[in-house]
Amino acid sequence: MPISFETYERVALEDGDEQWELVCGRLRQKPQMTTPHYDTIDALDDALRRQLDRSQFALRVDDGHLATAAGSYLIPDLVVISQDYRRRLRREHPSGLEILTEPLPLVVEVWSPSTGTYDLEVKLPEYQRRGDVEIWLLHPYQRWLRAWRRQPDGGYTETLFTGDAVIEPVALPSVRIALAALFE
Repeated sequence: MPISFETYERVALEDGDEQWELVCGRLRQKPQMTTPHYDTIDALDDALRRQLDRSQFALRVDDGHLATAAGSYLIPDLVVISQDYRRRLRREHPSGLEILTEPLPLVVEVWSPSTGTYDLEVKLPEYQRRGDVEIWLLHPYQRWLRAWRRQPDGGYTETLFTGDAVIEPVALPSVRIALAALFE
């Protein structure tokens, strides 16, 4: 039997040790990840924090619940949100779970043996349906980044970055991410 959003929110807020997603009316515990997964997220988080204009953007790592049209609430590995949006969320829902309904500048998943297929088959298509501006899938074992960038017609272009590539996220002015540095 599907659970309600209210039940999901209560579980997610009260269970401080675990992270919970709501997928098709069912609770899904976000599993623990591998060291390469965590290292990659840490490296990207560090690079973004050094370069982002913090008066314009905020970061969430394993936080922020992205609402989908299907009624699911997914937790990406990393997201960038505008400070204006963050301030509105704080005013409108000061004590509730942070639910992100608007398209975001950047949504990132890092491939892990426990979640790789799920991220690719379930989460990434949902992020595209949400209209997120740029979606990344980083693979710490094969050392590549796949980026989907939203186009004016609502579709996405897909680009594979490898080796010494430097990625410039389309919605994050003056940010340049050296791919190789994420995997050191």
